[in-house]
This record gives sequence, structure tokens and C-alpha cells, in this order.
Amino acid sequence: MQPTTAWQAMAQRPLSFLGSSWPWRSLAYLSGGVLVGAAAVVVFALGLAAGIVLLVVLLGIAPLVGLVLASTVVATVERRRLRLVDLDRLADPHRAPDAPGLRSWIATRLKEQVTWRELVFTMVSAAALWWLDLLVLGFSFGLPAITIAATDGDTWPWTVFGVIVLLSSPYTVTSWAGARASMTRTFLAPRDKELGEELREVRASQSRLLDSFDAERVRIERDLHDGAQQRLVSLGMTLGLMRLEVEEGTAQDELLTQAEAQLATAHSELRALVRGLNPPVLADHGLVAAIEDYAGRFPIPVTVDLLLPERLPRKLETTMYYLINEAMTNIAKHSGAIAAEVHGRYHSDLFILDIKDDGRGGVDPSGSGVTGLADRVTALDGRMQVSSPVGGPTLLHVEVPCRFA
Repeated sequence: MQPTTAWQAMAQRPLSFLGSSWPWRSLAYLSGGVLVGAAAVVVFALGLAAGIVLLVVLLGIAPLVGLVLASTVVATVERRRLRLVDLDRLADPHRAPDAPGLRSWIATRLKEQVTWRELVFTMVSAAALWWLDLLVLGFSFGLPAITIAATDGDTWPWTVFGVIVLLSSPYTVTSWAGARASMTRTFLAPRDKELGEELREVRASQSRLLDSFDAERVRIERDLHDGAQQRLVSLGMTLGLMRLEVEEGTAQDELLTQAEAQLATAHSELRALVRGLNPPVLADHGLVAAIEDYAGRFPIPVTVDLLLPERLPRKLETTMYYLINEAMTNIAKHSGAIAAEVHGRYHSDLFILDIKDDGRGGVDPSGSGVTGLADRVTALDGRMQVSSPVGGPTLLHVEVPCRFA
């Protein structure tokens, strides 16, 4: 799957990224930010001045309300501009007015929290963001132009510096474009209470399903441990008593040996199944220890690089364990890989996970295996992308919200 953000494109393919459209999209995003920000400064300055002047005659409230409502226009433009560097569509959280007419529309917008959040974003954009856009563009292109134009025998080191800055400008521009887009999404993305009752119920239902699956998994593990495992132990004791009555080297002795070997295999497989359903190491020591234990028993070498400030919340920890487990099982069955890597970090209230293998690639994102993983991530209100060109490597990238208590 192709990257959906400029940051992902730069991180996944740092060299081929230069030949893609992402640097140009990032440049257009920042250039547009300068224009939108400058226009917002002019509108805010005029509106604020008019409001202060007219406030003396009790008419200033209208321009001030107009400024608040103008921020919704800026936010709408920013949501559309965001698609340049983030292909995931940002939904408009505004609800329809309670009644037709301009007055009802204004009243509805002024009552919405998102309107005031958009006002804060517009003020931040006008006061700082567009200046930073201009600064990054000036450093990336203006500084090299000045140093190269002023070249002479004494200033050639500055020329070399300017050339280096110019050559690195795609990464400089894209880095800031990604940071700006992340901030924009934080301000302008709809909050849960703005999503509507139906969507909130869907998310609540997904959460209940995770809880019920977890409880059912624990119940099955307990039943297998207390039922089937104990019966196999009892059967082994019975076979041991039978051996006391059978002479060595006879046909019955050989049949008992085969039965004991099959029983040992069944017992070992059942223990592995029970351990996989509810691994004690996960409950006792957390996700990192559980994945390291699982990787130690995996049929191909797996590099585990998970760094977390503390244990994840229980539901997230359990879900991520089984997601990694399922992804690694798919690698062993279908990829033909000879090595794999699990890399995870906690950053800015996100748990970011990458699972990579050096197999043949060509994974179908719509296949049942990938869809099952995506369902787990969606249930946690997260995002998942798969990059798997034919010939490999395959990268599974997961981001899920994570807040420690």
C-alpha cells in the first residue's frame, strides 16, 4: 500500500521519495500556508480594528462575531489543503443548523466547541504557523540563492553550504510540512463527542467486543487447562499402568510406545495452544517480555525492538499482543522470509508499531489476513498501513492512541 502521509513517504522510502510527488506536495502545502496565513492576518487585523472602533457605539459585536465565524472558513480551507500531505480525509465536525436561516446558522456555530477550537487554530496560524512556513521556505531556497549569487573567491565555503542546504530542501520542507499537518489534524479533527451518537455507539460496541473476546479467551484457556489437559495426564498414567502388564518387545509394547508418543505430542500441542490463548508471561511481565518470549520460539529469526515507558493499558496490551502474533504467523506461513523485525515506540500519546519482513512481498491489503489485523486496529480507534511491493520487503505500520493512567 502506498504511503498516506508525507512523513510516511519520507520514512519508508528515503531515496525514492526524492523522485515522488511528495516533496512538491509539501512545497505547495507550505506555500499555500503562507498565503492563507497572510490573508488571515489582514482579515483579523481589519476585523479587530473595526470591532474595537464600533464597540464604542455598541456595533462592535458584529465584526467580532464575524471574526469567529471567519475562522470556520479558514478551517475548511485547511482541511482541504491537508490532503496535499495527508491523504486521510479529515471530516467536517460541524452539525447542520437546528432551523433554516442565517440567524440559526450563526447561533449553531457559536454554540459548537469546534468553532472556538477553529478560532484558536486560526489565531495560532496567523500569529506563528505561516511565519514558520515562510522561514522554512526562506532557509531552504532563499538562503541558497543568496549564497550562490554572491559567489567569489573568498566566499566559496558559503556557496558549498548553500548547495548542501538546497539539496536537502526536500527533506527540510517535508519534515516541517508533516509536523504542521499533524498539528492541524490535532486542532481540526472531530472529537468523539462531535462524531454523533451512532458512531459513538459503534465504537462502544467495538470496545465491548474486545472485552468479550478477552473474557472468552480466558474461559477457553481455563476449560482446556482444567478439562482436556487433566484428561490427557490421566490417560498418560493409565498407559503407564498398562505398560507394567505388558512384556517388552511384544506387539502390545510397540503399540503402547506409539500411543505414548502420540499422547506426548498432543499434550505438547495443547500446552502451546493454552499458552497462546492466555500467555502467563503477558499477564505477569507485559507486552515486551511476551513478544520476546514468542520471538524466541519463532521458526525464523526475529529482532524485537520494543521500548515503552511503562506497561500498556490492559486492553491495548492484549490486543497488540495478538495482532503481532497473527502478523508473525502470516509471515511464517506465506512470506518466505528468512528474517523479521518488530519495532515499537510510544510517542505523543500514540503507540507506533512496525512489523517488517524480508519475504517475497505482494501482500493483498484486502485479503482476509490483513483485514483481520485492520479490524483489531480499528477497534482501538487506530490506523494501519501496509507496504508490500512485489519482491519485498513487507512493512506493516500501526498507530493506536495510548494514554497511560
